[in-house]
Amino acid sequence: MNEKPILQIRQVEKRFPGNYVLRKIDLDVYPGEVLGLIGENGAGKSTLMKIITGVYSLDGGEIIFEGQKVSFQNTKEALASGIAIIHQEFNLFQNLSVAENIFLDRDGYHDKGGRVDWKKTRQEARRILKELGAEFDVDTQVSEIGVREQQLIEIAKAISSNAKVIIMDEPSAALPQNEVGHLFDVIRLLKERGCSIIYVSHRMKEIEEICDRVAVLRNGTNVGTMQLANTNMHEIITLMCGREITDYYPHVQLEPGDVALQVEGLTNQYVKNVSFRVHKKEILGIYGLAGSGSVQLAECIFGLNRFREGKIVTVKGTAEKHTPEEAMSLGIAYVPPDRRREGIIKELSVEKNLILPQLRRYSKAGFLTQKKIKSRTIEYMKQLNILAVNSRMLLDNLSGGNQQKVVLARWLDVQPDVLILNEPTRGVDIGAKVEIYALIDKLAQQGLSIVMISSEIPEVIGMCDRVIVMNKGRISGTFASSELNQEVLLNTASVAQGKEG
Repeated sequence: MNEKPILQIRQVEKRFPGNYVLRKIDLDVYPGEVLGLIGENGAGKSTLMKIITGVYSLDGGEIIFEGQKVSFQNTKEALASGIAIIHQEFNLFQNLSVAENIFLDRDGYHDKGGRVDWKKTRQEARRILKELGAEFDVDTQVSEIGVREQQLIEIAKAISSNAKVIIMDEPSAALPQNEVGHLFDVIRLLKERGCSIIYVSHRMKEIEEICDRVAVLRNGTNVGTMQLANTNMHEIITLMCGREITDYYPHVQLEPGDVALQVEGLTNQYVKNVSFRVHKKEILGIYGLAGSGSVQLAECIFGLNRFREGKIVTVKGTAEKHTPEEAMSLGIAYVPPDRRREGIIKELSVEKNLILPQLRRYSKAGFLTQKKIKSRTIEYMKQLNILAVNSRMLLDNLSGGNQQKVVLARWLDVQPDVLILNEPTRGVDIGAKVEIYALIDKLAQQGLSIVMISSEIPEVIGMCDRVIVMNKGRISGTFASSELNQEVLLNTASVAQGKEG
């Protein structure tokens, strides 16, 4: 590139007690480009972003922005200078309006008496959102609008501060597949205006589609920065993982066994007359767009949502009280989609997270049996290749992929007949994904019945024997693996067909 970088990272280092996180990182960001930043969990991506935006101080090296050496003390200083970050979890006040969220901490939108200039605030909010192709009312409370609209508000906040570099951390994680394209349209618009985007993601297909260049971090070092036009994703993934991955979806389709789970006419406020069966040794996929009811269906089967009509039957009985405790007694286990909020207690150790659903099993006379807990945890650490210093390591110090394996280990320890996996690889790097896929396939071969809810179409196609598609709370189609492709899934998920599986 002939033009000068707008942001330069030079020999940046960061250490935490007992851990060398970043080692002499060099990175350039050019005006009007989309730079992909990828790496396995724990590679140093988040730490680097926090250093750029002033959350962490650096231990070596320097950051140069628009030709000047900078050292931000916090994100507000970074934003005022022209560097914004949009986190995977939105930083919005749900009880405030769209306009209020955009200009909440902005100077220049108050009169001399310190009162908010509402006319100017609303006008500017409408102008910015119109540029982004948004049509919702700026006086609408944020709690009343969808995920895509909330993401546009976060982008509008960055634009309103005249940000010249916007860091997007896993921006598509909360979006359904059919809305990712709208996000890319906005990114291309920002790019045309000269804004630079640092796009952090585990989704290689998105990196390939939207980025101009990609920087690869591995073990705290930049192992390569390259033009996407001059390479291919296989080379990039090999560089990122430090090994060649040839089989992303190691699934072997088996002859299904007896029925392990039967759902008949399940109905509540989220799902309508849903019926299906899952067999032993089968991986049944459930796919749907936002609001389809696929997530609520999984929660309903596990007793997190109650049903008004219908029944759930396993080889161990029929659901009556319909609570998670009853679901577990019927041989059903559930891995939730958001491990940070629902799956783990990050302040507790691997051991304690593992035994949470079965404290009585690991207790004697009211006291936890530490020897038994440690032995069982080490067994699962070996079986699932959980990388931790020891069984008492805190979950907060593990990578995302290893945290997810701990959640899987916890529910495998319940010894279920049916394992429901809700977005099992969300926020997990490609190397850990392949390990989780291999584990899922191995469990199916051992006779377990798997129900996998996923918004990632390649994952659904690559790992499932059959797929149920949900639309507006109903099953709109059921397909064998041989019938699956992206067009079939998206079309069936978008247009209700009233067909039950």
